Amino acid sequence: MTSDTLPATLRVVVVDDEQLAREELCYQLEQLGDIDVIGQSSDGLDALATVTRLNPDLVFLDVQMPGLGGFEVARRLLEHDAPPAVVFVTAFDRHAIEAFDVNALDYLLKPVEASRLEQTLQRARKRLARERSSPAALPMNDQLEKIVKMMAERQVRREQVAIKVGERLMLVQADEIIYASLADESINIVTGQVAGSSNYRTLDDLQARLDPEVFWRVHRSHLVNINKIKEIVPWFSRNYILRMKDGKGTEIPVSRSQTKRLREYLKL
Repeated sequence: MTSDTLPATLRVVVVDDEQLAREELCYQLEQLGDIDVIGQSSDGLDALATVTRLNPDLVFLDVQMPGLGGFEVARRLLEHDAPPAVVFVTAFDRHAIEAFDVNALDYLLKPVEASRLEQTLQRARKRLARERSSPAALPMNDQLEKIVKMMAERQVRREQVAIKVGERLMLVQADEIIYASLADESINIVTGQVAGSSNYRTLDDLQARLDPEVFWRVHRSHLVNINKIKEIVPWFSRNYILRMKDGKGTEIPVSRSQTKRLREYLKL
């Protein structure tokens, strides 16, 4: 297939319930050129109406939205005579296999990397060119192979995390992280050697890149490495405070909802 058979301009709809996330992705798309963002939606029902009305080539679709979630939107789009290609954009990688079930073109993790976004758009152009030359759908085994490859790539990216310390950007091994906390609308990460801020916007985003068996969200403002807990201090109402292994012996509260999980894990 030659490059001149690829669609010149992709008509795109962006769906995300977070306005800042939509605006950031639209900005990234516009910087790449030959992309026409023809519509935006903040929820699943509006997304269905927008896609039906505008008939885009490609839909960037958030997974977790109030009401109608991204996967349900994708399933309903499959009922269209000529459904658009769908790319899921989410902070969590645990949904990748379900993306395969609805024949997704790709699966991007927030924050979206420019190089991955370019790969996705190139893939979209090739699929559209193939579908326009032949109505046959992309073989499902090809889709599964791509999903598995993406999952493997993301597992590798979990090994290191960037921390901004002053004007320097340092890479640390994920297992060196003692805890991460939300403070003043930024994510602070502490290791045994350094402490600094993360470029992730939320603890959910950071947690999605770490091993869920090791990093626990013990409180809405705190994510801890359970292998870096120095002491468990009983607190009122049968709750606990975790004293961590950093130099300050930082104390982190355990929320009521996570206390039961902690007791079960430690056989308390």
